[in-house]
Amino acid sequence: MPTVAVKLYSVFFKFLLKHRLQNRIQTPSDDNNQFGVTSRPEESIAAANPSFVDGVATKDIHIDSFTSLSVRIFLPESSLASPELDSRGQLKSRVKARSDRDSVDSSGDQCLNRRNSYGAIGTMNVGANSEQTRRSSYGGLSDAESLNLRSDSGVYRGYSPSLENCRKLPLMLQFHGGGFVSGSNDSVANDFFCRRIAKLCDVIVVAVGYRLAPENRYPAAFEDGLHVLNWLGKQANLAECSKSMVSARGGGPELKKSDVKRHIADTFGASMVEPWLAAHGDPSRCVLLGVSCGANIADYVARKAVELGKRLDPVKVVAQVLMYPFFIGSVPTHSEIKLANSYFYDKAMCMLSWKLFLPEEEFSLDHPAANPLIPDRGPPLRFMPPTLTIVAEHDWMRDRAIAYSEELRKVNVDAPVLEYKDAVHEFATLDMLLKTPQAQACAEDIAIWVKKYISFRGHEFSY
Repeated sequence: MPTVAVKLYSVFFKFLLKHRLQNRIQTPSDDNNQFGVTSRPEESIAAANPSFVDGVATKDIHIDSFTSLSVRIFLPESSLASPELDSRGQLKSRVKARSDRDSVDSSGDQCLNRRNSYGAIGTMNVGANSEQTRRSSYGGLSDAESLNLRSDSGVYRGYSPSLENCRKLPLMLQFHGGGFVSGSNDSVANDFFCRRIAKLCDVIVVAVGYRLAPENRYPAAFEDGLHVLNWLGKQANLAECSKSMVSARGGGPELKKSDVKRHIADTFGASMVEPWLAAHGDPSRCVLLGVSCGANIADYVARKAVELGKRLDPVKVVAQVLMYPFFIGSVPTHSEIKLANSYFYDKAMCMLSWKLFLPEEEFSLDHPAANPLIPDRGPPLRFMPPTLTIVAEHDWMRDRAIAYSEELRKVNVDAPVLEYKDAVHEFATLDMLLKTPQAQACAEDIAIWVKKYISFRGHEFSY
């Protein structure tokens, strides 16, 4: 059973959530305002920091001039290393790092051990007269000179890519939870979770700030998710255009640094190359991760990616992770009956959220956005990407998520289910539960599975 602290916090959480949902139902919304909102005033926000705090740099980008749609990019520090692969697919720099570590250990200096996502132990010399270095998750050593934390003007204090630091990392599109009516991609809890995933999976996380209901009802949030996927493809194409222009101009040593780093605008001059994604992003290895209602958005985006096919090139969705999906249906499952009054998000609360999200004329528990098991919900399931489903023992939505995973497995899609004992809905992403052993274990399990589809070297374990 959950701890007493979790139970008490759940009562307080449900009281506040019910009060806020009822207020939004009673407050008339302006359906003509398409700009929308992506965060609520009561949300605790974590400021973006483009320097590598806690091993991850972050920045916010508003990507649509007609709506409030935005993204927060989480760039792990491992992107600074550019190791070379040998013929056996192993990293040469890892061997060098191990020998460097052994030499440091034998010197007798005081050392600080740190466990990375691969289970190796990195060391940091904390001697008074020695330079502090830190081992990245790939074994490369990074120092202050490699961060390039200052632009030519001396104003920008964040990370700016250079030609020497261009290691490509997979992309992960992350959709936060909150029942479509609350939550934010830049909240303190979501920021912490995305930092953890970026480091464990060694990916660039792009957290999507989609428009919330009831200001913008269905399909606004779903369209925002697809818009970001198309934006990633546009960024990749603009980056290739930039490289082509550099090559056409000669690309030799005489080429000015300002010409190499210049931003390339599209035909209308409306969008520009995002330097972090251009330097470090690999859109051919894109993973979708959705939390609660964000899992519904991720599943929709995955279906649209299947329908679009090569029209999304160079973006390729190789896998998706659905964390305790926000699924529901008109015919209740066993868990929906037995656990209807479960912790944090009970069934009554979620019904209010669906009423706020779906247009009144379209409201149905078997709406395609709500029930993944309704017939004729294209495309055919056999074309869906590999799908990892995370469920909690004390979550009333668990049975429908498991049933969806079973349908995927019937058509030979890799669709495992990980169930966590004594866990509740949002157990790995809710603010007070983020630092529990279950939350850490869940993130590590996600990293193990995801690396099967994003690694060039096959299945890699996180521990």
